Amino acid sequence: MSEITYVRGDATVPSVDGVRLIAHVCNDIGGWGRGFVLALSRRWPEPEKAYRAWYRDRAHNDFGLGAAQFVQVEPSLWVANLIGQRGVRSGGRGVPVRYEAIDAALGRLADRAAGLDASVHMPRIGCGLAGGTWARVEPLVTGRLVARGIAVTVYDHDG
Repeated sequence: MSEITYVRGDATVPSVDGVRLIAHVCNDIGGWGRGFVLALSRRWPEPEKAYRAWYRDRAHNDFGLGAAQFVQVEPSLWVANLIGQRGVRSGGRGVPVRYEAIDAALGRLADRAAGLDASVHMPRIGCGLAGGTWARVEPLVTGRLVARGIAVTVYDHDG
């Protein structure tokens, strides 16, 4: 079984050939405007538009914790919007990360990556604004993706 590859750089610019999936964690209240999503929106408008439409029509679709949405942004590049946080951080109500939701969404990501024969690229999902710890998320990534032979690269941004 391979390992996660860690690199310094920008997760919105995967530096490998082939089909690539960029994964990140979103909240379940329709908010898009802080954190890694800003880098995504600077490069492509489609992931934000798709996420907002998915949220708006949530009464008629699968939007919610543990869900995953896949948005094609280039011929061999997709963005995976993974719903893995309950609300956003405010006051003293604890962190919004939901590890069980990230795990479920990673399962959906693994199925899509396997179907596309794609590699997966991500920041340390769930560990920024969601308030999670990589010590809890990394085993989920390993169990859902790496264990299935899917190449995973985690990017630590330089700034």
